Amino acid sequence: MKKEYRQRLVDPELAERLKSIGAIVIEGPKWCGKSTTGEHHSKSAIFLDDPQRKAQYMLFAEEAPDMILDGDTPRLIDEWQLAPMLWDAIRYKVDHRAGMGQFILAGSAKPADRSKISHSGTGRFAWLRMRTMSLYESGDSNGIVSLRKLFENPTAPVAATSDADLQTIAFLICRGGWPIVTDLPKEVALRPAKDYYDAVVNVDINDIDGVGRSADRAKRLMRSYARFQGTQTSIRQIVEDMNGGESNITEEKTVRSYLEVLKSLFVIEDMSAWNPNLKSKTAIRTTDTRYFVDPSIATAAMGIGPGDLINDLKSFGFLFETLCVRDLRIYSQLLGATVYHYRDKNGLECDAVVHLPNGKYGLIEIKLGGEKLIEDACRTLSELSVKIDTEKMNAPSFLMVLTATGSFAYRRKDGILVVPIATLGA
Repeated sequence: MKKEYRQRLVDPELAERLKSIGAIVIEGPKWCGKSTTGEHHSKSAIFLDDPQRKAQYMLFAEEAPDMILDGDTPRLIDEWQLAPMLWDAIRYKVDHRAGMGQFILAGSAKPADRSKISHSGTGRFAWLRMRTMSLYESGDSNGIVSLRKLFENPTAPVAATSDADLQTIAFLICRGGWPIVTDLPKEVALRPAKDYYDAVVNVDINDIDGVGRSADRAKRLMRSYARFQGTQTSIRQIVEDMNGGESNITEEKTVRSYLEVLKSLFVIEDMSAWNPNLKSKTAIRTTDTRYFVDPSIATAAMGIGPGDLINDLKSFGFLFETLCVRDLRIYSQLLGATVYHYRDKNGLECDAVVHLPNGKYGLIEIKLGGEKLIEDACRTLSELSVKIDTEKMNAPSFLMVLTATGSFAYRRKDGILVVPIATLGA
């Protein structure tokens, strides 16, 4: 019996965009649900990584692409990056057929050999990013505090309850948002993240382009990257951490090449810096903030579990930030918004800035919880908000402290929102 389809937040976006473009490219990490979502919206499908047919499909892709592309539309071409020469053939089909929504391309990596693609696809292709599930999608957030509604009506009352405690959030960080985990009992739900990590370091990092890479070096890099989640750590610092104080074990050039592969596999997704108009000249730090696409990749790379996070609240805080950034990116995508970070030369930081295309934005600080941490976050938000030159740009639509714990989502007397992550939604 076919498994019942689990609705994702990108479904309406995909359905709508299929009405206005010839082909949609769904990108994201393996196991995040791209194939399932693409198949749900398609009328025919072909899976290029089918081990029994893969060799024949590759021959067809080179010599007879119609054998792959012909079928009821929308037609799903899954793991299309294995045959990048199909790109031009799809573009040709879109140009010479009538109608929109002809193809859905799903891929868990960027094409390794772009020399087989001669055209950008402008006007024929659109891109849609999928990530692992947000807490709202996995049923672990009630979603009562809507990010969309905060922008639509910033002064509306905010009220919601949450029963998530630190132990629950620690488990959700280590479990991750992999779709498979929603059907697993809690005692084995941490396993998929570890399996994903093992596949990346032992198989995927080589399969993407056929270049032999060291699994041990990949493990050391991902472990180091995990320790620097939520920071603007330089490549040189990552190299030093990997080398453990010794020189010339791993070079910076090598680390950069491995990181490019991890980006191509959608394993890491760093965050760019926000550059607002300020009342006074202040140098803004522009280094990207380091993040895995899902916090469970970091815990798997470090070999730790929920209990370890409870015993190390500093690491817990950084990995909770990774979870929050994942969810904010998923919810923001529905608004066409981008999530940035802010840090200036004086050390003033803001963990997340959700910026809409129309110029509206919200400032968000991420904290585990507790009165002192919330007060510190509120001071940071207030200090940054008064620095912004509102004659040259909008005032923030909202200021928010996003927390791991807390029984209620509410608005403080100073207007700042305190929102437990288990109450946030799209």
